[in-house]
Amino acid sequence: MKIIKISMLALALGLMSFSAIVPVKTLVSKIEATASTIVWKVETVDVGEIPQGTPKAIVYEFKNNGKTAVVITNVQGSCGCTATDYTKEPILPGKTAKVTATYNAANKGAFTKTVTVTTSAETAPKILTLKGTVI
Repeated sequence: MKIIKISMLALALGLMSFSAIVPVKTLVSKIEATASTIVWKVETVDVGEIPQGTPKAIVYEFKNNGKTAVVITNVQGSCGCTATDYTKEPILPGKTAKVTATYNAANKGAFTKTVTVTTSAETAPKILTLKGTVI
């Protein structure tokens, strides 16, 4: 009877130890899934002083480090004073793309504006910032 109890205990412990092992492939897949496939060259640009009445174009560039093509689905400026343009075709792996924000420097003074970029590669949009002073 004692031998049966010891055998059952050994069997139970042995089976439990197998369930605690996580395959390395699963861990690598989870890390890859959470790693960003888009790497921005810069996310905030300070243009310094710009003359009033002269629009200022700021170019943001990113690289697709993923394994599939990325599509920019939407780009939105934080106000009507910031016009946007962006790469319309799919960005292949290893290639770069651009988002351009043109600030209309109509009002004197310091400014901080944002551009929200939505892509097929990430669930959360990327917020890019431009700032400076209109003189």
